[in-house]
Amino acid sequence: MHPKAFYPHGVLPFPRVKSLPCRVVVGGFFGDEGKGKIISYLALRDKPDIVVRGGVGPNAGHTVEFKGEKYFLRMIPSGFIYEGAQLLIGAGVLVNPRVLLDEVERLRCGSRLGLDPQCAIIEERHIEEEARSSHLVEKIGSTKSGIGTCSADRVMRRAKMARDLPELSPYIRDVPLEVNRTLDRGGVVLVEGTQGTYLSLYHGTYPYCTAKDVCASAILSDIGLGPTRVDDVLVVFKAYVTRVGAGPLKGELPREEVLRRGWMEYGTVTRRERRAAPFDFELARRAVMLNGATEVAVTKLDLVYPECRGARRYEDLPEEAARFIRDVEESVGVPVVLVGTGPDAGDIIDRGTHK
Repeated sequence: MHPKAFYPHGVLPFPRVKSLPCRVVVGGFFGDEGKGKIISYLALRDKPDIVVRGGVGPNAGHTVEFKGEKYFLRMIPSGFIYEGAQLLIGAGVLVNPRVLLDEVERLRCGSRLGLDPQCAIIEERHIEEEARSSHLVEKIGSTKSGIGTCSADRVMRRAKMARDLPELSPYIRDVPLEVNRTLDRGGVVLVEGTQGTYLSLYHGTYPYCTAKDVCASAILSDIGLGPTRVDDVLVVFKAYVTRVGAGPLKGELPREEVLRRGWMEYGTVTRRERRAAPFDFELARRAVMLNGATEVAVTKLDLVYPECRGARRYEDLPEEAARFIRDVEESVGVPVVLVGTGPDAGDIIDRGTHK
C-alpha cells in the first residue's frame, strides 16, 4: 500500500522536525519496580501530549499515589494523572473489556482514551480455561487473567479484536498514526511498558515468565513506533528485588527477614506476597544491555535507607544511600536520573539530567 493511504488528503509528514523527548519506560527486574510512580512523575513533569501503553494486559498492575489518593491500574496508562495527555493503548496489549471500562468509569478518563482496533480481547472463556490449567496456575504462577490462553488464540488467529466489540467502538483510534503524527509535529510522547525484563518470554526466566517479550523493543512494536523515533529508554529498578509466583530469585530472603526489613509487598493484581532479595547488580547490568537503556530510575530507596524518606535533593541523601546510587551507576554504566524516596508521585529526587 502506498504510504499516502495512511494519511488523510495524501499529505505526508515530511520533512520531520526533531521531536522533544520520546521516552520509553520499562521494568528492569521481575515487575513491581515502581514503574507506575515513575511514569506518573514523568507525566506531570514533561506534560506529554500522549501517554501510550504497550505490554501484556490486565495481568500487570501499576500503583499510583497522588495528592493522598491511591490508584490501582491494570489497563489505563499510569500517566493519566496529567490531565492534558491522551491515553492510548497499543495493538500488542490484550484487553479485558470489563476491566478497561471499569477503570474508565472510575477514573473518568473516557474522553482521553484511545484503543487500537487490533488489540486482542480476553473473553471469560480465556479466564476460565487458564484457571483450569494446573501447569499455568500451579507451576508457573499465572495471575488467572486469561493472558496465556488469549495469547494462544491470537497466535492461532482466532481471537476477537477490539474492533469487533460495540461497547469499545467509542474508544477505537489508530494508535500508530496518532503517536507518529504527534512526534512528526514535535510533540511529546511517553511510552509505558509493563511487567519486567526477566518476565520476558524471550529474555526472562523461562518458563516462569509472561506470555510475550516485554523489553523496550517489544513495547515499541506493541504501539507501532519505530526505534529511530525514541530519544531515551529509562529502565526502572527497585532498591531491592521482588517477584510474585514461582521462578528463581537469587539471594532470596526468608519471609521473616523480609518482614523485619519492611520489604513485604503484595501483588497489585493477585494480592499474593512478593518474595524479596537484595539488589542484584548482575541482573541490573544485563537489563540495561537488553533494553538499550540510556537512563535508570531507582525506586523505594527509603525502604532500604529509611532516613532518606521524602528527600527531594540528592545532597540530602545519607552517605550510605548516596553511595548505593553511585554503585548502581558504576555497575550499569548509565546515569541514575530519578530516585524514589517515598510513595507519592512527587517523592522523587530528579537529578536534573532530563532534556
